[in-house]
Amino acid sequence: MDFALTEEQRMLQDMARNFAENEIKPYVEEDEKNEHWRKEIFDKMAELGFFGFCIDEKYGGNGMGFLEGALAIEQVAKVHTSWRMAFNMQCWGPALTIQKFGTEEQKEEYIPKFVSGEYVGNFAMTETDVGSDVAAMKCRADDKGDHYLINGNKMWITNGTVADHGLLYVKTDKDAGARGVTCLIIDYNLPGITRQKIHGKVGLLASDTGELTFEDVKVPKNCVLGEVNKGFPICMTQLNSTRLGCSAGSLGLSGAILEASIKYANERSQFGQQIGRHQLIQQQIAEMKMEHEALAYLVYKAAWLKDKGIPNVMETSMSKLFGAKAVVHAANECMKLHGSFGYSDEYPCGRFLRDSKQFETLEGTSNMHTTIVANTALGYSPNRK
Repeated sequence: MDFALTEEQRMLQDMARNFAENEIKPYVEEDEKNEHWRKEIFDKMAELGFFGFCIDEKYGGNGMGFLEGALAIEQVAKVHTSWRMAFNMQCWGPALTIQKFGTEEQKEEYIPKFVSGEYVGNFAMTETDVGSDVAAMKCRADDKGDHYLINGNKMWITNGTVADHGLLYVKTDKDAGARGVTCLIIDYNLPGITRQKIHGKVGLLASDTGELTFEDVKVPKNCVLGEVNKGFPICMTQLNSTRLGCSAGSLGLSGAILEASIKYANERSQFGQQIGRHQLIQQQIAEMKMEHEALAYLVYKAAWLKDKGIPNVMETSMSKLFGAKAVVHAANECMKLHGSFGYSDEYPCGRFLRDSKQFETLEGTSNMHTTIVANTALGYSPNRK
C-alpha cells in the first residue's frame, strides 16, 4: 500500500491550508460570536474550485475525487469546522446526487451553478419529529396533475436560510414507508416557503441552520430527481457521500485539537517543568495522537474506496463513527489539559468541544452508524454498495 500523497494532492493541501489561514481564520471569533455565515468566504471557496470534487469537468468539476476532497475539507475544518459544511451543501450533496440520478437537462441546468457558487445549496430531509427514521417523514408532495403541492416542515437544515436551491425529500405516498419518498430539486424562491434561522446552537455557530415551512408550494414535475417514490435510495446514496465530508471534518478538528494541546503542553510549566514532561499529560497526548492517526487512515481509506468504485458503506460509517468518538474524546482531553484556561474563551478549547459534539449527530447518529457497521460486519445488510 502506498500512503504517499501525489504532488498535486500536496499542492491542494497547501492551497486549502493557506486559504483557511488567510481567509477564514481572521473572522473565526467574530463569526462565532455573531452566529454569522459569511458569503464572501463561500464565494472565495467557489472561486478556488472547492465545490467541484467528484463532479465531471463538463459540468464545471475540478477533475479530482473523494480523496482530494477529503484533504481539502480536513484543512478547512482544522481552522473553522463550520466551513466544512459548505462542501457537502454544494458538491457532495446536490451536485453529485444530481449527477448520479438526474436527467441530462437537470445536470446541465443545476450542477454548474452549485459548483460555481451561483447557487448556494443544501439538502433537506430531517423534520421536527423525524431524524434517524428518514422513511417516517411527513412533509407531503401531492400530485396535482401538472405539479406537486408541498405542505409540511423541515428542521435543522444546513444553509436553511441562505440557500437558493437544494434537494428536498418528501412523501408522495404516505402509506408506503421508504417506498413512498421522492426527491425534488427545490427552488427556495417559490411562493409559500417560510424560512427561519435557528439560534442558540451549541456549536457550528458560523454555519447557517434553519427551519423550513412549506404551505401549498407548487413545484413543477420536471423537478423530480430520479423517479417518483424512488427517493429513499437516492437519499441513502447521497448520505454515503456526504458522510465522508463529515468524517473529513472530524479529522480536521482532531488535528487542530492535537496541535493546540501539544503547544500548550510545551508552554505551560508546573512543578518546575513543562507539563508535557508529566506522564499523565503524555498519556493524554499519546491517546489523542494515536486516535488522530487511526482516524486519518479510516477517512483516507473510505475516500480511496469511493474513488475506486469499491463498495464502502461500512468503511464510510466506520470513519464517521470513529471520527465522532475520537474528536469528542480529544476535545475533552484538550479542555482538561488546559485547566481553568480551557474553560475560558482565552483559548479555543470551548469551541473545539462545542463543534466536536455535532459529529455524533449530523449525517446519521453514532447509534445509527454502530448499527450499520455491525450489521454489515455480521452479514445482515443486503449489500455493501
